[in-house]
Amino acid sequence: MEKDKRFIIIVLIVGVVALAGIVGFIGSGNIRHVQIFWQETVKQTVAFQDTEEGVKIVGIKGIQGENPELISRTSFAYLLTVINQGDKHHRLYIEGLEIQTDLLAPGENQTLAIYPVEEGTYNYYDKRQYLEKLGQIKILTVVPSDGFQGIWKDLI
Repeated sequence: MEKDKRFIIIVLIVGVVALAGIVGFIGSGNIRHVQIFWQETVKQTVAFQDTEEGVKIVGIKGIQGENPELISRTSFAYLLTVINQGDKHHRLYIEGLEIQTDLLAPGENQTLAIYPVEEGTYNYYDKRQYLEKLGQIKILTVVPSDGFQGIWKDLI
């Protein structure tokens, strides 16, 4: 009789743990044919402008000001659209991430897709014949799960 009680209790505990594991695994979307969690995307648009003082970047969408400090999160897509509203060719170069636009003629634009994986502060430049520093991009970890990679990421 004592063995039967112990066996029933062990079976119940194993069953509850297995049920919780199954619910957690299925609930996190790991067996679906479509993704149920939308990846966050940070979208910003900046534009080169030529002035008498020199070149500057101006925030148009998602950011404001001249030569703004751009901010994004780790582990999320960062889409930066760069427009050349000046009268000279320009190229945006991000030091440290080693990402740059093509040489943009006046009126052209290009969208950069950046997928940062670690925190950092990176300078951005107008890269033509020489580098002219314009501002910085900061990549931040907002919540601890931003830095976690794996199938259980959405449960943290």
